[in-house]
Amino acid sequence: MEIKKDGHFSHHSLSDKERKNLTILDLIRKKGPLSRTEISHVTDINMVSISKYMKSFLDEKLVAEKGFDASTGGRRPELVEFNPKGGYVIGVDLSADEYMAVMTDLGFNKVCKVKGLKAKERKAQADAGIISLVEELIKTSNIDKSLIKAIGLGTSGNDFGPVREALEKATGITTYMASEAAAAAYGEKKLNPEADVEDMLYMHSDVGCGIVVMGDIYFGAGGNAGDMFSFNERLAQEEEGAFFKGAQYLRPWCVDLGMIEAAKKEIQRGIGTKMVALSGGDVGGVTRQVVIEAARQNDEIALDIVKNVAANLGIRVAYLVNIFDPEVVVMGGGIEKAGELVMGPIKREIKKFTVNRQSERVKVIPSALGENAVSMGAASLAIREIFLKA
Repeated sequence: MEIKKDGHFSHHSLSDKERKNLTILDLIRKKGPLSRTEISHVTDINMVSISKYMKSFLDEKLVAEKGFDASTGGRRPELVEFNPKGGYVIGVDLSADEYMAVMTDLGFNKVCKVKGLKAKERKAQADAGIISLVEELIKTSNIDKSLIKAIGLGTSGNDFGPVREALEKATGITTYMASEAAAAAYGEKKLNPEADVEDMLYMHSDVGCGIVVMGDIYFGAGGNAGDMFSFNERLAQEEEGAFFKGAQYLRPWCVDLGMIEAAKKEIQRGIGTKMVALSGGDVGGVTRQVVIEAARQNDEIALDIVKNVAANLGIRVAYLVNIFDPEVVVMGGGIEKAGELVMGPIKREIKKFTVNRQSERVKVIPSALGENAVSMGAASLAIREIFLKA
């Protein structure tokens, strides 16, 4: 399998063959077993071409022959079905507080999952730790290593290139990487029925936006479309006067949407709040989940923080809805755990700031994959790469 020099998943304009590979294999995966005639009819690809594709897919063990269909006159048509056990992939989430790796078959079915390597360990042993995590996953899975076709990494920046190279060298398995938002978006597209639409956005907290256009992931010219996490504190302060106070608009924000910093400021002011007890009495122990849980318990300070964050995020989503006009916006990255406390304000801001009745068309939903979105998305992108190259 050919890998791009920069290590990113394929983000070029797909060739005719690549598009047809994805179309045919996805059809067989979803609707099979099917005859070659049925595949030709649904895809509008001629029978000669379908036969050639089938030969390639059979050689790669992506599909298998499945007997014969009933005859409607003449020779009985031979059926083919998708072969999910024809190979396996690994997806790794390198963006969370604790790294996570999953293995799936080619049908997007999870085989096993492992977690490890805390944030504080990353700088000291990133390469070794991630390699160890993947090796543990392979051992746990009991899957023959020769059947593992690709590894996908969901990352929080471009500084994981050396890690990707080290992992590929250590395992001998072709390894790709993408932003965590792009990975999560593709995972939701493939595994969340509500997000299986032609045009969709995935908001990964505030570190980025994953984009699905015309049914496929959109990476942009350099593979970084939707990347928003590039925060410059000094520049942000200088520009503060140009914005309404507290509004982020499309400026870079931060991973926790400013919730932790806001919570700590309120606690340090000596204002009574349930966040203190929920963090074990330690200001340093305040997390986004602590703020969300306090808000759920109707703590006024926490509620104000969550609502302010949701309103800011809603403005950002509204801007992106105006640009991309998606059918669905998936909210993920952990903020969706606050439920209607964030979904309500987000929807209200979208209604206020979108144009041409887009707010009436777009559906805003929470992530269905939760903490597994990036790892399962990275695995799903690895499967896409296999299909493209079949």
